[in-house]
Amino acid sequence: MKQDARYIRWFEDIRNADVSIVGGKNASLGEMYTELSSRGVRIPDGFATTAEAYWHTLDAGGILPALKEAMAGLDKSDVAELERRGPRARDLILGAGIPDDLWAEIGAAYDLLCDEYGPNTDVAVRSSATAEDLPTASFAGQQETYLNISGHRALRDACSRCYASLFTDRAISYRDHHGFDHLQVALSIGVQKMVRSDLAGAGVMFSIDTETGFPDVVVIDAAWGLGEMVVQGAVNPDSYTVFKPLLTWPGLRPILRKRLGTKEKKMVYGRGGSHATRISDTTADERHAFVLSDDEVLHLARWACAIERHYDRPMDMEWAKDGETGELYIVQARPETVQSRREAGVLMSYALEESGPLLLTGLAIGEAIAAGPVQVIKSAAEIERFVPGNILVTGMTDPDWVPVMKKAAGIITDHGGRTSHAAIVSRELGIAAVVGTGHGTSELKDGEEVTLSCAEGETGKIYRGRLKFRAEELSLEALPEIRTRIMLNIASPAAAMRWWRLPCRGIGLARMEFIINGIIQAHPMALVHFDQLEDKEAKQRIRELTRNYPDKCEYFVDQLAQGIATIAASQYPEPVIVRMSDFKTNEYAELIGGRQFEFAEENPMIGFRGASRYYSDRYRAGFALECAAIRRVREIIGLTNVIVMIPFCRTLTEADRVLEVMAEEGLKRGENGLEVYVMVEIPANVILAEEFAKRFDGFSIGSNDLTQLTLGVDRDSAILKTLFDERDPAVMALIRQAIASANHSGTKIGICGQAPSDHPEFAAFLVEAGIDSISLNPDSVLGVIHRLAELEARRPG
Repeated sequence: MKQDARYIRWFEDIRNADVSIVGGKNASLGEMYTELSSRGVRIPDGFATTAEAYWHTLDAGGILPALKEAMAGLDKSDVAELERRGPRARDLILGAGIPDDLWAEIGAAYDLLCDEYGPNTDVAVRSSATAEDLPTASFAGQQETYLNISGHRALRDACSRCYASLFTDRAISYRDHHGFDHLQVALSIGVQKMVRSDLAGAGVMFSIDTETGFPDVVVIDAAWGLGEMVVQGAVNPDSYTVFKPLLTWPGLRPILRKRLGTKEKKMVYGRGGSHATRISDTTADERHAFVLSDDEVLHLARWACAIERHYDRPMDMEWAKDGETGELYIVQARPETVQSRREAGVLMSYALEESGPLLLTGLAIGEAIAAGPVQVIKSAAEIERFVPGNILVTGMTDPDWVPVMKKAAGIITDHGGRTSHAAIVSRELGIAAVVGTGHGTSELKDGEEVTLSCAEGETGKIYRGRLKFRAEELSLEALPEIRTRIMLNIASPAAAMRWWRLPCRGIGLARMEFIINGIIQAHPMALVHFDQLEDKEAKQRIRELTRNYPDKCEYFVDQLAQGIATIAASQYPEPVIVRMSDFKTNEYAELIGGRQFEFAEENPMIGFRGASRYYSDRYRAGFALECAAIRRVREIIGLTNVIVMIPFCRTLTEADRVLEVMAEEGLKRGENGLEVYVMVEIPANVILAEEFAKRFDGFSIGSNDLTQLTLGVDRDSAILKTLFDERDPAVMALIRQAIASANHSGTKIGICGQAPSDHPEFAAFLVEAGIDSISLNPDSVLGVIHRLAELEARRPG
């Protein structure tokens, strides 16, 4: 029977308010075990020693005065001094050992766990400081965890090492940084039944987007084996993003994104003796397979939401899957401490102002840009030589690296994902980082000047040389209210997540082309007719891209659906208008395998593009894949806020044919709330606006093409650039006419062209003409809002 002793508390008797008794980590485990197990969240059983047990250990060993002396007058900025004092403190605690009366209680509690789980049960022995895991300080990994501990002797040794880990160099430095007194912080030891994830997989989970602070997603990282490899950033894990608002809707599967990691290594149980764990290589099959099934991803995401609701704040969790039973478990949870504290009223905008040779890519952490000389540090033993202001390049980081990470202008690692130690600490410190480059330590040389950019989407880029860049602070505070709907023009999924805080009501133009060109890369018809592909090099590249997809068309549908879904989720439930593909023939030809399916045109700008492709035998099968992706987003993921928009629709007959093809592909206008818009970018669209309005639910003015076709000016011509102006009276007359016709027919009309982003007075003209919405580039939103507020103030009502 479980009973608390003087120095022991079982998880079932611990609550979140017991941080001062058992530390933040163990208090959270007890809270979840007690309050969330009944709601289906599975937490392995265990117990914790109390803070009193820690002080008793110091008193019984007579080492408290010596510890005080070891910490007195410490200069935290002196790495060499820290390296002398830390070992002295640890040796004192290890020398004292675990007092016999305390060990009697720990041993008896362990025996009860063995009664529950089996003889010599394997446990995780975790350190939990009484000041850790607070909403303002993560303390991530500052003390040690020991895995696969079995038997009395190994457990007693691990407990002693846990106490000593309160004085690791990194823990001392971290407490100094956050203003904690070393001799006022106690340590609780958590002893928890191990989950046999060495036979399956484990990882980390956040109930908030770790890069942007977007609150409506759960982000899960996963790797084979024990979860320490993900936490440490020693592998590039699988990554999954789940949309929280639709998780409880019956029949929906709101997984926005899945990314396969390389997962080259895994941590598994050792072969006995003192080798509790070991690192082994993963198999080729493991590297090419996802750790979690979709059902398991959704299951974990629902747990994340339950945990977040219970704690009423975004949470950082560790999960594990038992390879013997197939069951999932939560093994840790703590408050998320970076994005949840980010000032909501300010956005930082970074942009490169010049380009240079691209050296490396990886995952972008944060959204900043940094430049400076590289310094490669391969071992924590070398960190003393790091020069402040350099860009740190290393294989991976762990908590020992924190003192030097604080001094870096930027960080580059070979390994790690978005939830790795390097990523978490970089966000907390506000330092730009690119993780998981694969070979940064071998490619970059000491003293080489580089620019590290995290401002170009989810892919972080390392350029040769110091490039000019712009950093701008955008204030969202005290913005005026305006009547006109402001929407966003978005190309990439990463950009949609980055700008979610802007005061916009939907996306007026989501460009499918970016997803196809930047993520999918292959021509859709080359996937449809892969066996007939003549270009051997293109065929091999497509094999590599689609190696995890037996059906190559499914690769296109899945990747396109994930990109569209991420964009749509960023503004849900506001409308997100997705334009079907609008490449020109020369642009399509540049996709992998594209040249076999395209032909040369004298003027692709007014050639075989937009609506004319969708019903043509030359592209009909490719358009079917686009439609399948839209259906998946709306019907399986559940983002019914997606509106389809048809570009470059020349005639009414063409409009009818496209709508027929869409209906054949399961996208019938009006069914399941589907709305279909059309671009107004050809003078014919304006002249016959009321007829087009009978076929479509809305209009979006494409001012670039409308200007080109009204003035007869190639918009890409440098010689004629002075003639290309959306503010030309003829163009403005057509726009005014289009708005009037839409208003007369009761059809919604907006604009997604460049003009209102570039010219605030053009935005004012649109409002005067009676437009319903204006879709802007993100960096133009705040300026246009202020301009329209002035206009509306002068013209009330």
